[in-house]
Amino acid sequence: MRASDFDFELPAANIAQAPLPRRDDARLYVIDRMSGAVQHRQVRDLPSLLPPGALVVVNDTRVMPARLAATKPTGGAVELLLVEPLDPGDDHAQRWRCIGGASKPIRPGPLRLAGDDAPACEVLAVDGKYVEVRIAGDAYAYAAAHGQVPLPPYIKRPAPDDADREAYQTIFARALGAVAAPTAGLHFTPELIAALEARDIRRATVTLHVGPGTFAPLGDGDLAAETLHAERYEIPEATARALAATRAAGRPVVAVGTTVVRTLEAAAQADGVIRAGQGNTSIFIRPGHAFRAVDIMLTNFHLPRSSLVILVSAFVGPDGKDRTLAAYRDAVARGYRFYSYGDAMLIT
Repeated sequence: MRASDFDFELPAANIAQAPLPRRDDARLYVIDRMSGAVQHRQVRDLPSLLPPGALVVVNDTRVMPARLAATKPTGGAVELLLVEPLDPGDDHAQRWRCIGGASKPIRPGPLRLAGDDAPACEVLAVDGKYVEVRIAGDAYAYAAAHGQVPLPPYIKRPAPDDADREAYQTIFARALGAVAAPTAGLHFTPELIAALEARDIRRATVTLHVGPGTFAPLGDGDLAAETLHAERYEIPEATARALAATRAAGRPVVAVGTTVVRTLEAAAQADGVIRAGQGNTSIFIRPGHAFRAVDIMLTNFHLPRSSLVILVSAFVGPDGKDRTLAAYRDAVARGYRFYSYGDAMLIT
C-alpha cells in the first residue's frame, strides 16, 4: 500500500475555517464496523450511541501559543514555532527545538524576539527546517504573552484571532506542550460531559503532546517503510487502573481522537494491559494492525493521503480502505465539514 491509495477529492468549501458557536452542534457520521450501517447524527447524541459503563479516554494536552516573531541582526523577519524543550532549563535559559521560517536561511547567532520585554534568544544550531535555540528566562511565559496559536496550514486566515486561543483548546486542556489540538476533543462541552456521566459513561485522560509532524505529508513509497514523528505521552496511574477495570468488566474503551488511539496502542502490552508511565511514540498504525486497547473511536475527518486517514482505515477493519474512502466521499457529498474545526465520525 502507498499513501496515494488513500487519496480523495476534497473541495475547499468542505474545509472548516472556524468553529461552530456551540461545539457539540457538530454533525456526527456514525459507522458500525460489523454491519456497515451508517447514521447521520450530531455530537450531542453521543451519550445515546455509547453503552453504559463505557470508558471515554481523552487527551488533556494544551496547545502552546507557539508561533513567535523575531528578527535577525540584519532586520530580516523570522518566525519560530516552538516544538519541544530540549532540556528542563533553569531560571535563566532554556533550549528549544523549533521550526524556523525566514526568506533567507537562518544561521547560528542572536535573534531579537518581538516585544519590549522579550528575553534574549540565540540560534545554536540549524538542521534543515529545524533550529535549536536558547531562550533566556521563561519561554512559556513569553509565548503566553507574545505568541500566536499555531493554527493548521489549511485554515486560510492571515493570522489567528483572539477567539482561537480558547476555541483551539479542548475543555480538558491541562498539560501545556502541544503545537496542534487533539481535535476530536474540541467537540465536548460541559453539557455533553454531564449527559455522558448521567448514563454511567466514565472518563479518563492521557497526555500526548501533538507535534507539527501531524501535518507532515507522507511519501508515496511502500507504507511499510514509512516512519512518523515521535511524540511525548503520559498515562496516569488512575487511567491505567480505569482501563484495567473496564476490560475486566467486558466494557468498551472509547478513544477520543487518533492521538488517544496512538497513545493506548503504543503502550499496550501483548495481552492488552496498559501500564502507567511516560514515553515517546512514533507508532504508525496501518491496515492489518491488531488493535489491543481501543474498541470505539471518535475522530474528525482527516487529510487525504495522511497517516491519520490510514489509521482510520485500519480501525474500520477488513476492506477498511474502501469503506473509509466511501464514507469520506459520502461525507463530502453531504456537506460535512472537515479537519480541525470540522465535524466528527464515530466508528463503533
